[in-house]
Amino acid sequence: MAGLRLLVGSYTATGGGNATGISFVDGGVAATVAVLDDPSFLAVSGDRVYAVSETAEGSVSAFRRSGAALEHLWTASAGGNAPCHVQVDPSGALVVTNYVSGTVTAVSLAAAESFAASVAASDGVVGARGSAGAVVVPASAIATVALPGRPGPVASGPGASGPAASGPVADRQDGPHAHQSVPTPDGTLLVADLGGDTLHEFRVEMSGAAGAFGGAGAAGDAGAGAGALSLVPVRVHDVAPGAGPRHMTWFDGDLIVAGELDGRVHRLRRDDTGVLRVIASVDTFDGPTGDSLLSHIEADDTGRVTVAVRGRDVIVVLDASDGGLTVVGSAPCGGAWPRHFARVPGFVLVANERSDAIAVLPVGDDGVPGEAVAQIAVGTPTCVVPV
Repeated sequence: MAGLRLLVGSYTATGGGNATGISFVDGGVAATVAVLDDPSFLAVSGDRVYAVSETAEGSVSAFRRSGAALEHLWTASAGGNAPCHVQVDPSGALVVTNYVSGTVTAVSLAAAESFAASVAASDGVVGARGSAGAVVVPASAIATVALPGRPGPVASGPGASGPAASGPVADRQDGPHAHQSVPTPDGTLLVADLGGDTLHEFRVEMSGAAGAFGGAGAAGDAGAGAGALSLVPVRVHDVAPGAGPRHMTWFDGDLIVAGELDGRVHRLRRDDTGVLRVIASVDTFDGPTGDSLLSHIEADDTGRVTVAVRGRDVIVVLDASDGGLTVVGSAPCGGAWPRHFARVPGFVLVANERSDAIAVLPVGDDGVPGEAVAQIAVGTPTCVVPV
């Protein structure tokens, strides 16, 4: 694994973890490159690195990467409590999902970058700075919606709400819990609601000159020309009761969903009305679910689906190539509590949260991993991204 370079998100002491921020791994050795509270999920786009801070106040930060160094650019409100996922949407928005509050936030990247540049150019005279001098993106560049429950319309603006979403797993499905967002092939956005066993579909809309800001007197706020950003509801899709949809991936136009709470992987396909319907589901292990919780899931171009199962601490491989879902096999994850993983040629890199390490597992011809060939020490890893 010579030449392997990774960015790793983790829990810090704030969240009961052992890390001090974002780590960079080079040559099998990890070092902290950005001090941040609970950067539990990362997204990388070009030389930009985005990290949530999974705290009650909830924020997302942007960095510029040069080699192993991260330069902080700006911070924005996540619009909720405990942001647990971030992704760069094709619409040009940075989308953050907030687990505890059940809210979804979109940040206009053009507006955020423009604002940060204007603050830097004015040497801080224009704009707002938070703790440690960080540039804070104004609220006018951000849109937040709350996931509603059933029945009732999808919330359509900041602070909007509906009847509390709930599912049959009382201690985990007491209300909406936004876990992940993924773009769709149709140009929309899907958000997994673990608490309501639903997938909420939105359209990200931006109007006006998203990079323009007001001049004098506009310190800390975007001007009227900044352009409006909104998350427009499209429809709501149901998954099986008690599934607890967590992470999602696409294959051959179908959506593959990891059910955190039911231990199953579900395959959904759009019908003629545009609604995603479950067409196949399969157990990832035998026996009662108990404390076995699915986490991350990915699919490759051949239809090989990989999913991690915490508690049982295994990596399960499925085949989706024939239009259904079948289990190919499973293997130990090389540690305890596999929260996330990344695939690189010939290997799967597993972030074993409770082992304080990333396990390097070789992948066989059938996609099923073998025993770990290396362990990379990282405090409480929760997200691993090859760079």
